[in-house]
Amino acid sequence: MTLPTRGGKPQNEPQKRKAIESWLTDMDGVLVHEGEPVPGAPEFVNRMKASGKPFLILTNNSIYTPRDLQARLNRMGFDVPEQSIWTAALATAQFLSDQRPGGTAYVIGEAGLTTAMHAAGYVLTEFDPDYVVLGETRTYSFEAITKAIRLIDGGAKFICTNPDATGPSNEGALPAAGSVAAMISKATGVEPYFVGKPNPMMMRSALNTIEAHSESTAMIGDRMDTDVLCGLEAGLETILVLTGISTREEADRYPFRPSRIVDSVADLIDEI
Repeated sequence: MTLPTRGGKPQNEPQKRKAIESWLTDMDGVLVHEGEPVPGAPEFVNRMKASGKPFLILTNNSIYTPRDLQARLNRMGFDVPEQSIWTAALATAQFLSDQRPGGTAYVIGEAGLTTAMHAAGYVLTEFDPDYVVLGETRTYSFEAITKAIRLIDGGAKFICTNPDATGPSNEGALPAAGSVAAMISKATGVEPYFVGKPNPMMMRSALNTIEAHSESTAMIGDRMDTDVLCGLEAGLETILVLTGISTREEADRYPFRPSRIVDSVADLIDEI
């Protein structure tokens, strides 16, 4: 029996991907784990820099500016340019600038988000804003959440930087933007639009930033439900590392698969 073909090849044969010409990598769980560099990660980043290939370090955390994160990584032995860091805050600000240039927003978040919104030309206000934008913060204010609920009831559109329900701390899990967004949604009946992972919008904005093509880009992550899913839906090669959240056994339970699984980014140094 002749198998159905696509482009002259049987459909059950895997499509051979192009060589990797650019890299996207998550930060926490891939390059850094519990405040320490993953063994081999600084060497991996140095190899990416030396290769001249475009790359970005991605994070769903919207608290910090790229300059903050650059300083944090530098203290751990990473020599990373500020422009090589892409956050959910930057992706959110870019998305809103594309949707409504020069708009207004009521923002719940810290410097990473407010700085990105200002840089995108947005006016931050609590008086009849176009959007309510929710990001991560160390201290969620009941007063600010109440204000957000009333503004959304009044017609403001609801945006959230990322859907993560919890974040890590030395004492255990902390409520994150996704949990607070759920509370606001329960009060208003309005669901937010999430810009960060696993929305492939985050990947596409990153690709556009470094002028890369999905067919020749790899996404490295430690979570099946965000990094791998996001990369897969954006058409990237996906590489799961086992230095963070997802294990090899957990990966087998998902209905989708990464392109491959490696122990850590140290295993990828020779590929760059």
